[in-house]
Amino acid sequence: MKNAEPSTVASGLAWFKSSYSGAEGGQCVEVAADTAVVHVRDSKAAAGPVVTVSRAAWAGFVGLASS
Repeated sequence: MKNAEPSTVASGLAWFKSSYSGAEGGQCVEVAADTAVVHVRDSKAAAGPVVTVSRAAWAGFVGLASS
């Protein structure tokens, strides 16, 4: 995992919010994938820091979370 980076690094990406977030918002994250990495940010602080992980690390996380 890379350190948090300014959101300007990940600007221009298509961000997707969790389908579990509901209409109220709440504690949600958004993700955006590019060719090599996946960017993750707090949906309530879109201009805040972004955490970047490899696509393999993200796939492993999602696999464990959905088990």
